[in-house]
Amino acid sequence: MEYTPDPIVERMFSADAYSQWLGIERLAEEPGACTLRLTVRPDMLNGFAIAHGGITYSLADSALAFASNSRGRQAVSVETAIAHLHPVQPGDILIARAREEHLGHRIARYRVEVTNQTGHVVAIFNGTVYRSNREW
Repeated sequence: MEYTPDPIVERMFSADAYSQWLGIERLAEEPGACTLRLTVRPDMLNGFAIAHGGITYSLADSALAFASNSRGRQAVSVETAIAHLHPVQPGDILIARAREEHLGHRIARYRVEVTNQTGHVVAIFNGTVYRSNREW
C-alpha cells in the first residue's frame, strides 16, 4: 500500500509534546524525507551562552523520526550519532533536512544535515531505525 507522509507526520507531531515545546515547525515531508525548522531561544542556551547540543540533536532526531515513519511502517531509532560542527547562537534559525540513505525491509539509515539561517552546516546527524511490521 502506498502512503502519503503528511497524515502520518501530522499524527506523530500532534502527539509529540517535546517537538512542540521546542517550537519545531514542519516545512516539508515526502517519502523518506523531512524538513523541519526551529528558532533558538534564550532558554535553550548552555553555560557558554550557545545552544545546548541537545537542541540540534533533538531537532535532528525529530526529523529522523518523521522521515523514517513517512513510508507507512512504524519505525524507531536503534542508533544515532551527531557531529556538532559549529556553535549555534541564540536567535539562530535552524533547518534540519533528513534524507533516506538506505531502505531495507527491517533496517533503514538516514542522514540529517542541520544548517543555520545562512545555510552554514552546524551539525550532521546519522540515524539507523528498525522498521516494524506495524503500519500507520
